[in-house]
Amino acid sequence: MLTNRARTSTLDRMMTLNRVLDQAFTSAWTGDNRLWVPAIDVVEKKDAYLLYAELPGVDASQIEMSFEQSVLTIRGTKRSHVEAENDGEVRVYAAERVSGTFERSIRLPEYVDGEHITADFTNGLLTVTIPKAQAAQPRRIEIRSDRPAAQVASSN
Repeated sequence: MLTNRARTSTLDRMMTLNRVLDQAFTSAWTGDNRLWVPAIDVVEKKDAYLLYAELPGVDASQIEMSFEQSVLTIRGTKRSHVEAENDGEVRVYAAERVSGTFERSIRLPEYVDGEHITADFTNGLLTVTIPKAQAAQPRRIEIRSDRPAAQVASSN
């Protein structure tokens, strides 16, 4: 049975640090302070890890996912809907929504089944299921004894 993790667990702190580093390094390279780094949650279940990434306004065809050496990478492009038209000038009164390319990389534990990762994208939410490898799943180990169970009970 899995126990609940506190919001301040090691995994949560790691994910927060990962997000901060993604934001810091990417904005330093691009010089754009309005960088968009999609929010993610990673949850551990008995037989799999679930990753949820919020990608509102992103078309599914613009998302690419790869898995290499225990690192799951999600990258894509969010197209801007506020662009100058070819036939004239556009006056923008407010432009708060971020667009452009994004990338998130998450290091996963060694014991995952990379061949059976699945992803679903519905209403701007990307749900990635990363199954645990058979070796990482809990199992019950039978204890054998030379003596029959009746003899073990009577000797106590």
